[in-house]
Amino acid sequence: MIVTALVVAKAPVPGLAKTRLAATIGDDAAAELAAASLLDTLDAVSATAVDHRVVALTGNLADAARSEELTRALASFTVIAQRGDGLGERLAHAHADAATTGAVLQIGMDTPQVTPRMLTDAAATLAGSDVLGSAEDGGWWALGLRHPAMAQALLDVPMSAPSTGVDTRAALTAAGASLTMLSVLRDVDFESDLSPVSRLCEPASRFRIAVEKVRRESGLSVRSARSVSDAQ
Repeated sequence: MIVTALVVAKAPVPGLAKTRLAATIGDDAAAELAAASLLDTLDAVSATAVDHRVVALTGNLADAARSEELTRALASFTVIAQRGDGLGERLAHAHADAATTGAVLQIGMDTPQVTPRMLTDAAATLAGSDVLGSAEDGGWWALGLRHPAMAQALLDVPMSAPSTGVDTRAALTAAGASLTMLSVLRDVDFESDLSPVSRLCEPASRFRIAVEKVRRESGLSVRSARSVSDAQ
């Protein structure tokens, strides 16, 4: 089966990117971390065994943190513009626009710990079933559909809610999807997510290095956040 890897991304522009994270660490730092996370994600997708690689992008890349580095990284991808109003509509359109044939394996830019092996295994699973990767916060981090038109089921799913993952699974199952569940991952939305996620990244990953830099330069209690997280 032909598989297209689809990254749905937002240009990491200070003041517009990762606003919940920015509320505690500032706009510039949040944008830097978002850019690092996206770059690590693009690296993982570049090394994944798929047939095509597409990024559905929204926002002005010229105003983004690490704009030049992102532009170079995106040169090996087919970049398309997101279209639609709500997130569900943009995701449905992105699946349709990313591939005219074969399956689509979609991820976001908030799980820099994702590896090529994880994505390659997910792509291989699409030979026999659709796939869904749940996130710890109740959402999902990956969605693979053998028939991209099935993403229309996302139109009625409330996004960015604690029940998004459960509702997505129910909507897709009702639409006829046969889902294999992937590993549960933690995505980056708040300061308390930084250390738990960065510890799962390779030491040389951009995200892990960026987290350490933000902690040193701003005096943020990322280490304290890790202790709190580990105790939960």
